[in-house]
Amino acid sequence: MVAQSATVHKIDTKVKQKPAYVEELWNSRKEKWNKTRILMSIIALLAIGLSVFHVYTAGFGTLSSWQHRSVHVLWTILLIFLLFPFKKGKKFGIIDILIILVTVITAGYMLIDAEGIQSRQGNISSIDVIFGTFFIALILEATRRTNGILMAAIGVFFLGYILFGQYFPGALAHPGVRYEKMIDHMFSGTLGIFSEPIYVSSTVLILFVIFGSFLMKSGGGQFFTDFAFGLFGNKTGGPALSAVGSSALVGTITGNGAANAAITGGFTIPLMKKLGYSKRFAASLEAVSSQGGQIMPPIMGASVFIMAETLGIPYIQLALYALVPALIYFFIVGAVVYFHAKRLEMKGIPKEKLPSASRVLLRQGYLFLPILIIIGLMVYGYSPMKAGFFGILAAILLSWIRKATRMKLLDVVAALENGARSALTVIAACATAGIIVGAVSITGLGITFSRFVIDLAGGSLLLLLILIGIASIIMGMGMPTVSAYVILAVLAAPALIQLGINEVAAHMFVFYFGVMSGLTPPVAITAYTTAGIAGSDPLKTSMYSMRIGMGGFFIPFIFAYNPVLLMQGGDTVDMTIAISTAFLSCVLFAGALEDYFLGRLGALKRILMFISAVLLVVPGILGDLVGLALAIGIFIWQKKSNGNKLAETTEEKKLSKVR
Repeated sequence: MVAQSATVHKIDTKVKQKPAYVEELWNSRKEKWNKTRILMSIIALLAIGLSVFHVYTAGFGTLSSWQHRSVHVLWTILLIFLLFPFKKGKKFGIIDILIILVTVITAGYMLIDAEGIQSRQGNISSIDVIFGTFFIALILEATRRTNGILMAAIGVFFLGYILFGQYFPGALAHPGVRYEKMIDHMFSGTLGIFSEPIYVSSTVLILFVIFGSFLMKSGGGQFFTDFAFGLFGNKTGGPALSAVGSSALVGTITGNGAANAAITGGFTIPLMKKLGYSKRFAASLEAVSSQGGQIMPPIMGASVFIMAETLGIPYIQLALYALVPALIYFFIVGAVVYFHAKRLEMKGIPKEKLPSASRVLLRQGYLFLPILIIIGLMVYGYSPMKAGFFGILAAILLSWIRKATRMKLLDVVAALENGARSALTVIAACATAGIIVGAVSITGLGITFSRFVIDLAGGSLLLLLILIGIASIIMGMGMPTVSAYVILAVLAAPALIQLGINEVAAHMFVFYFGVMSGLTPPVAITAYTTAGIAGSDPLKTSMYSMRIGMGGFFIPFIFAYNPVLLMQGGDTVDMTIAISTAFLSCVLFAGALEDYFLGRLGALKRILMFISAVLLVVPGILGDLVGLALAIGIFIWQKKSNGNKLAETTEEKKLSKVR
C-alpha cells in the first residue's frame, strides 16, 4: 500500500498569471526611467493597441480583407522583434534595430499603398517584389524567434519547393514557378500569406485569446480550479482527477497546451507530489490534461477555427461534433487515474480540507457566464467574432458582481496587454502556415501528395491512417498545433477523404494527431514544460505522457471508422450504441493500460481486455457482441479471482489468530 506522504492543511487553488508589464510599471512608478523601462513601455502600449484594434474591429467592423490582415501581421511581427532578441537570451542589439527599421519601412509601404498593391495583383511591380521579399523574410524570422527554427525551416523548404520543383523526385516534381510570380501569389492577394490561417487569426483566434486573458484576469481560472478540486478532490485518485478537471476547464480558454500546463501545473503538480504521486506521473498527467484542453469544447484550440472555415461549417456546430470524442479522451484519462490510484491504494484529500463545489458554484459560477453567452450568441446566429466581442464585455461587467473578482481599469489594460502577448506565437505560426498553403495552391502539391500516400499505402485505409498518424506526429514536433493542422489539412486530409473517410472525420483525425504531437518525443513541448515544473526527466515524462494519453492516439481511429461519434450519419439508435460501446471500451482500455480492473489483471487478462476494447469500437454489431461477451467474461473471471483471494486472506487471518 502506498501511504499519503503528506497532509494538506490548506488548499490554495489560486491560478497565478504572469503580470503584464503595465501592472509592474504602475506598481513601481517611483523608480527612475531608463532605456529598458522605456522599451518595455513601448512594447506594452503596442500590445494594448493590438488588442484594442481587434476588439474594436470585432464590434464595429473590419478594414478590407487585405488591409486588415496586413495590419494584423505587421503589428504582430513588430511586437515580436521588440520582445524576442535575435539571439535568445542576449540583449537587444544592432541586428534587432536594423530588423525593426526594415519592419517599419515595409509596414509604411504596405499600409500607404495597400490599394495599389492589390490592384497590381497579377502584374506585380519591381518595388512590390522587393517589399514582398522583405515581408516574407520578416515573417520567417519572427517565426524562428517565437516557434523555433524548425517551423521557419519548413516555410523556407516550401518556398524552395515553389521555385525549384523541377529538381524534386518522381510525382512530387513540377515545372517550377518564377520568383516574381511566387511573390505576387504570396504577397499581393489572399491566396498565400493572407489566406485562411491569417484570416482566422486576424478575426476570431486573437479575439478568443484576448477573451481568455479577460476571463483569467476576472478569476475564471481560479473558479475552474476550485470547482474541479471541490468536485473530485476527495475521490479515489482525487488530486489527480482534480488536475485533469481543472486543466480541461482552463484549457478551454487558453487553447494552448504548454500555456495551460504552465498556468495550472504550477499548483496541481506540487500538490500531487505532496500527496504521494511520483513526479513523473504528476508531470505526465498534467501534460496530457493540458494538451487535451485544445480538443475540449466550447472554446478549443486555434486549429478548430481554421477547420471550421476550411469545411465551411459554423464553428459552434463543429464544436458540437467534437464534444463526444473530447469527453471520451478525458474519460480515458480519468479512468487511467482512477485505476492507477486503486492499484497503488491511494486516497483522496479529506473533504473538510477542500473547497465546497456547490459553494464555489454559487459564489463564483457567474464567471462561467461569459462562455455561455458566447455559445448562446453563436447558436443564435452571431459570428464567432461578434460573439467574442460581447463575451469580453460580459467578462468585464460580470466581474463586478463581487469585489474579489472586480476588474478595475488597470486590470482591463493588463488583460489587453496579456492577450496580445499570448497570441504572438500562434499568429507568427499562422503567417508561416499561409506560406505553406500558398505553396500547395500554386504548385498543386495537395493532389500530388494525396496520390503519393494512397499509392504508398497500397489502397489500404488502415495503413493510410497509420502513415498519416505518424506523419502528423512528426509534423507537429516543435511547432504549434495550428501549424501542424494547416499543413496536414491541405496535404493529408484529402487523401483520407479519397479513400472514403467522412470529411469532418478526416480533418479531425489529423487535428487530433497534431495535438498529441505535444506529448511525443523528441520535441514534446507540453510534456517538457510539466517536467520542468515537477523536476522530472523530460524524455521519461514524455514517454509516460504517451502512455497515459494513449487514448488520444486511439480515438481518431475510432471516429475515422465510426464517424457517428462525430454526429456524422446514423440515427439516434446508432449514436446511442456507438457512444455506449465507446465509453465501455474506454474503461477496458484504461484497465489494460494500468493493469487493474477489480484487482490486478496479469498479462493474459490485459491482452484480452485490450482486444475487447478494440472490438467494441469496430463498426458492426458482430464486433460489439464479441467485445461485450469478452468484457463480461473478464468481469466474471476477475470477480471470481478476487473472491478466492479474499477467502484465502480471511482464512490466513483466522489461522494467525489461532496460533
